[in-house]
Amino acid sequence: MVGKLKVDRGIPSDLGRVAEVARAHEAAGYDGCWTGEINNDPFFPLLLAAEHTSTLEVGTSIAVAFARNPMTVAQTAWDLQAYSRGRFLLGLGTQIQPHIEKRFGMPWSHPVRRMAEFVAALREIWRCWRTGDRLRFAGEFYTHTLMTPMFTPAPSGQPDPAIFIAAVGEAMTQVCGEVADGLLAHAFTTRRYLDEVTIPALQRGLAKSGRRREDVAVFCPVFVVTGLDEAEMAAAAAGTRKQIAFYASTPAYRKVLEVHGWGDLQTELHRLSLEGQWDAMASLIDDDILETFAVVAPIDTLAAALMRRCDGIIDRVMVGLPMSTPGATVRAFLDEVRVSSAG
Repeated sequence: MVGKLKVDRGIPSDLGRVAEVARAHEAAGYDGCWTGEINNDPFFPLLLAAEHTSTLEVGTSIAVAFARNPMTVAQTAWDLQAYSRGRFLLGLGTQIQPHIEKRFGMPWSHPVRRMAEFVAALREIWRCWRTGDRLRFAGEFYTHTLMTPMFTPAPSGQPDPAIFIAAVGEAMTQVCGEVADGLLAHAFTTRRYLDEVTIPALQRGLAKSGRRREDVAVFCPVFVVTGLDEAEMAAAAAGTRKQIAFYASTPAYRKVLEVHGWGDLQTELHRLSLEGQWDAMASLIDDDILETFAVVAPIDTLAAALMRRCDGIIDRVMVGLPMSTPGATVRAFLDEVRVSSAG
C-alpha cells in the first residue's frame, strides 16, 4: 500500500435505489463506490451517485471497453468527470471473445495490444478537447482524426479521468504499468498471487514506461467473511464458499489456484459446474482455501485483518459488510482502517 488505504463499496444497478445507497455510503465514510457491467449499463448509476453526493468517488469496475469505441467512452467519461467535479474513475475490462463477438457484435483480436491502444486513443481525444489542437490518432485498431468545433465538448475544468484496467494475467497487468492510472484486480485473487505474479508484472510495465509504483493505484475487491455473531459469520462463510467455487471452476482463473498448488481443484469444480452440482462445489472449498481467498474475522477485528491483507500492496479495497451491520459499527470499522493506514 503506497499511501492511505481507501475503502469502497458497490452500488446497485437498480436506478431507483442508487441515490439512497450512495448517500448512505458517503455518510458512513466510504471513499468510493463502483458499478459493474453485468445486466445493466455501468454508467447511469454513477451519474445519480454523483448527483446525490459531494465527496464520494464513483467508478466503473468494469465497463466493457471492446463493446464500445474510444470516442464514445471518452465522451461519457468526460461528461461524468465534469458533472462529478473530478470524482469519476474509468475502469475498463476486455470481457472475453465470445461475448465481444456474439453478444456485442464487435471485433476481437489481440486484447492486450488493443487495450493499450484503446487507452492511448482516449488520452489523445481528451488532449484534443483540452487544447483545441488537431485530433490525430491512427493506430492498429482505432483511428480518430476528425474533430470539429461543433462536436468538441465544453471545457470541464477538471483533470482527465483516471483510467483503471482490469487484469489477471501477466501481460495485461504489465500494460497497466505501462499506460494506466490504476489496476483493477479480480476478487478471485490471493495475497500470494498479488505478491508473486501481479506486482512483479506491474513493476515491469512501470519500468518500461519510466514510472514509479505510486503512479498506479492497485484496487482489489476482497471477499469478507464477517458478522456480529456466529450465525452471521456462518452464513457469510457459506455464501463466500459458493462464490469462490464458482470463480475457481473457470479455466481463466486456474493460474491463481496453481500458485497455491490447487490446480486440480479447478478441473474438478469445472466438471461439477457442468453437472449443475453447485452445493457439491461449495463443499470443496475448505477452511484453508476460504481463508486464503477471503478475509475472515468478526466485525470488531475486521479492520486489523483487512489491513494485514492489504498492507504494502493494495491501495484501495472494496468490501461488503452484512446489511444488518449498524451504521455506527461501519463508521468505527472505517475509522480504524484510516487510523491504521495513516500510521
